[in-house]
Amino acid sequence: MTPLPRVILIGGSSHAGKSSIARHLAARQGWTAASTDHLGRHPGRPWRPAGEAVPAHVAAYYLELSTEAQIADVLRHYEILWPAIEALVRRHAEDQSQPRLVLEGSAIWPDRVAGLDVDGVAAVWLTAPPALFEARILAESDHAGADDRGRALIEAFLARTLAFDAVLRDAAERLGAPVSSARDDEAALSAMRPVPWTTDGL
Repeated sequence: MTPLPRVILIGGSSHAGKSSIARHLAARQGWTAASTDHLGRHPGRPWRPAGEAVPAHVAAYYLELSTEAQIADVLRHYEILWPAIEALVRRHAEDQSQPRLVLEGSAIWPDRVAGLDVDGVAAVWLTAPPALFEARILAESDHAGADDRGRALIEAFLARTLAFDAVLRDAAERLGAPVSSARDDEAALSAMRPVPWTTDGL
């Protein structure tokens, strides 16, 4: 077995299980877990705790833009975030005084990770069947208890999630990037590959 890298990257669409697996894996290894969402989230999920209104710009994003326009917009946003993500990865991979890192987020995109020229990094992209994405999103958002506008927002978010997953799968397949439907940290770890990815396991 190859020694574990200093940085593990977990990409994938919203509700693919990235944050749960990252937290469990980091806790198990005694590493630090972080999310690219903290570097800049756009536009966020279009539901809020009871009594809290969805911000107007978030509602407009989901109700006024087509799914295709939303995907193009979020990919532009992730392109802007990439320099900060790369700097974070390099710091934890190259500086031995930094803790080992599990970094998750939809902004971790195969094309950019493929271009990383840094040792000690491994990656995997998580996916799930459409029915599982739908079940998770409808349950978390309380779709059944939402009003008509709320349900429209949630359904637009679900459509974007499924479209994003399809675009991600295409990008990963084109590059030979490791993709997994792992549901636990052990399975995710088995699916990860060093960057640039190879067929060798960790």
